[in-house]
Amino acid sequence: MTKSGEKKQLLHLVFGGELESLDDVQFRDLSGLDIVGIFPDYASALTAWKSKAQSTVDNAHVRYFIVHMHRLLDPEDKSGK
Repeated sequence: MTKSGEKKQLLHLVFGGELESLDDVQFRDLSGLDIVGIFPDYASALTAWKSKAQSTVDNAHVRYFIVHMHRLLDPEDKSGK
């Protein structure tokens, strides 16, 4: 529960790693995944994602993703990104 007037947490996970091929989302080495972090809102997750994605632009096989954890935790809630 959130306190009255407090924004609800909309948790987002940012992670990435090297893909086996550019045609699929199959990671080359699961133990080598880069877990960037869990963020309290989409805007901060997007900032982290952009930073990591830009730092790996020279390697087309490295991809970063944003997972909307709040949707997994509460699939009935339609609020937020």
